[in-house]
Amino acid sequence: MSPHLTAAPLPSVRVRAPGKVNLSLRVGALQDDGYHPLVTIFQAVGLSEEVVAHQVPAGAGVSLGVTGLQAELVPTDRSNLAWGAAEALAAHVGIDPDVRLEIVKEVPVAGGMAGGSADAAAALVACDALWETHVPRSELLELAAGLGSDVAFGLVGHTAVGTGRGHALTPAMVRGEFHWVFAASREGLSTPAVFRAFDESAAAASELELADDTALMQALRAGDPVGLGQTLHNELQDAAISLRPALGRTIDLALDAGALGAIVSGSGPTVAALARSRQHALAIGAHWTAEDACDAVYCTTAPAAGARVVPRASRERPGNLR
Repeated sequence: MSPHLTAAPLPSVRVRAPGKVNLSLRVGALQDDGYHPLVTIFQAVGLSEEVVAHQVPAGAGVSLGVTGLQAELVPTDRSNLAWGAAEALAAHVGIDPDVRLEIVKEVPVAGGMAGGSADAAAALVACDALWETHVPRSELLELAAGLGSDVAFGLVGHTAVGTGRGHALTPAMVRGEFHWVFAASREGLSTPAVFRAFDESAAAASELELADDTALMQALRAGDPVGLGQTLHNELQDAAISLRPALGRTIDLALDAGALGAIVSGSGPTVAALARSRQHALAIGAHWTAEDACDAVYCTTAPAAGARVVPRASRERPGNLR
């Protein structure tokens, strides 16, 4: 090679996938398979994860690096869901899983917002594009469901009803844009621990009905943030508060600041508050900060798109307010 020439960089693909908030989360009794049946309404939010998949030499296998929010808390080995996603896709199409994954985090770790699941969803899309395997979306959704309960929603995004373990999705009709503000903690909560606390303290419903969320679905279709705030529901919330009592105060402070509704996001410990506007979201966040109610505040909008390739010409990250 001429000393005046440099080798072209190996191809890479960048994919962005959203975090989520559970607008409603209804939990059934623990089943023999070790899972709880769920009926949940997911909404994808503007806080997102990025995964860059880089081509590597044949036989290199999978490697993974993490930067961004709380990167030091994220595993960089096979226990990472994104690593598992790359291996699952490669096995599905019968090729070697040769890829370097770089994760850029924006969603709080172990915060009940499915940041790890978003990484896995992004890795599936990124590796499929990098390897040019052209796997149908229906098959990617099946692979996602096998990786974790929230991974499929990371692919779909927007707003959807999840049943089963949360992985069987039906899109929900939504009008307009909703303004959210999140109170995040440096110390996460273990999802299994929250479910154990739920099992010990709550009498789970024997039958879960989507009809219980009729008013919430009507508010979404009408683009009615007031109605949505009044119908937010999370049956894991009491269990999360029993493990982290300060979350109850964080919710109360949001309501004191005029939030339309406030709820623990998923299994926590992130608290999500619904605001009337961007300015109102900033005001709620400022109230939390003044009262030392959380370690970080994030303001964003919803719903957001599911996992998608980021074109080279538009790689600025969304403008989330902190």
